[in-house]
Amino acid sequence: MPTKSAISFSLLHVPISLHTATTDNDIRFNQLCEKNNSRVRYKKVCSQCNKEVNNADIIKGFEYEKDKYVVVTDDDFETIKTEKDRTMHILHFANLDEINPVYYEKTYHATPEKGGEKAFELLRSAMMELQQIAIAKTVLGSKETLLALVPREDGMLVQILFFDDEVKELPQNYTKPKVVKAELEMAKQLITAMGQSFQPEEHKDEYQERLRELIENKIAGKEIVAPNEETPDNVIDIMDALQASLNQQTKPKKSTSKKTATAKKKEAS
Repeated sequence: MPTKSAISFSLLHVPISLHTATTDNDIRFNQLCEKNNSRVRYKKVCSQCNKEVNNADIIKGFEYEKDKYVVVTDDDFETIKTEKDRTMHILHFANLDEINPVYYEKTYHATPEKGGEKAFELLRSAMMELQQIAIAKTVLGSKETLLALVPREDGMLVQILFFDDEVKELPQNYTKPKVVKAELEMAKQLITAMGQSFQPEEHKDEYQERLRELIENKIAGKEIVAPNEETPDNVIDIMDALQASLNQQTKPKKSTSKKTATAKKKEAS
């Protein structure tokens, strides 16, 4: 189910729906008892009466002293919300490349609710033409959330961002050795040779495919065979490694995109 929200831009109020933009396709495993392959289950048990507790009977509490809690209900969370907290309040606009990718957490699609289409499209079009994104804040559940609203040709993305104090610093700095010019030029050649436009549909989770095949084979009682792999050469010299990598790259490249291919065709004619 989509989440109802709104974008607040100065005096402009745009009702929207948020839809999850990604899905987790990873294969899930259950924990089993090694002796009999029975499912291992976890129960939520009250520490005082030692009885199992249903989710419907569980409430939230904050421990302010050892074993002393203050109960906070969903109504309490809603009571302290301001009108700004209930909307995505735009703080300012910025360039997309100003945000370090480490701050991105999760992505949603934003679509306008009935009656908000005109204001939504006006905001999206203006941001697209100016090549700007919006930095906003809202409260999701019991947590204030920093957001980036990113206009796209077919709509708008809402990126949940980490706050600065949630992002860890680089664990340790490394000493940057001097780069030899010839090595740098060779590395640039390799990057150029491997260059092509990003086509997400070309990239598949190959390990998950092999994992599904493994499961099907085990169900069928077939032998599990390790895939054949080429043993990489033990190349020590950086220049030798770069040259060997360049030699592996074929001359013709994959077509980059339909748009580029069409443009080249027009130039030829």
